Amino acid sequence: MRMSTAHLSILAAIAAFLPMAIASEASAEALKPFKDNLFSDQTVIESHDNGAFQTIDYQEMRDINGRDQIPEKRVKPDYIETGVRWKAQQDETLALVDRKLDVTRVGPASGQGFTVIFIHGRGGDRRLGSNDYTFGGNFNRLKNLAYGNGGTYYAPSVKSFDSNGVADIAALIRYSYEQSGGKPVILTCASMGSFICWGITRDAESVKRLKGMAILSGVTDPDFTKSAFYKAKLPLWFTHGSKDPVYAAADQQALFEKLYKGGYPTRFTLFATGNHGTPVRMTDWRKVLNWILDPQPS
Repeated sequence: MRMSTAHLSILAAIAAFLPMAIASEASAEALKPFKDNLFSDQTVIESHDNGAFQTIDYQEMRDINGRDQIPEKRVKPDYIETGVRWKAQQDETLALVDRKLDVTRVGPASGQGFTVIFIHGRGGDRRLGSNDYTFGGNFNRLKNLAYGNGGTYYAPSVKSFDSNGVADIAALIRYSYEQSGGKPVILTCASMGSFICWGITRDAESVKRLKGMAILSGVTDPDFTKSAFYKAKLPLWFTHGSKDPVYAAADQQALFEKLYKGGYPTRFTLFATGNHGTPVRMTDWRKVLNWILDPQPS
């Protein structure tokens, strides 16, 4: 069959476009590594539910004393790259419709490829989620993962863990979504900050703008299955310390098992012997964010 010059030109254009399209799709699938050899090399000592539930070997002497220059206060230099703080970090007060919110922003104010929001627990503020040196450098990694992959990271100061706090974060989610042009927004909450996450799950407008959530050392919500978030089947990842004295790991694990058995997209990482603050130090942010952005079935 003979082809016209026009047909050949069209085929040539398609052939030239396909490698670029494939490369673009591939680059959107996963965040580029950042110090994975130091943060992602974790030993799995138990796995079930087709790998959706994993227990990770955690040892305080190795993962705190061996990782920190000053235990719990300053991580060793190998674990961080602070250039992101000088070139991409900004403390600002956002005017969000009828409310103001103090945030630390890392990355562009608009046009970002995705947004990650971290909610601190009781007694914290935006400084906790933007500190490069504490929690074994894990926030520095999160900042570098976001900025290095074209995203934006927000660490807001939550003034209260009630409906007012939920309204503040709902406004930030909307703002981030609009500033990015509708790109994915991921909400992560630690400890008492999980009250904010669970509150957001009931806000249908916020849920429309979310890609998924991660709960670190959080409280359990027995009514989660009634929420808009649950009905939308957005991915949800739990991380918890097995010896958490504040919020029992067993409660979160029971919720995970219920969700998993119902076919809900969920994951659970349990840190053996870990305390309340262990997940903030040990959560593998690249693994969690990649799965939320592209959740794989079990």
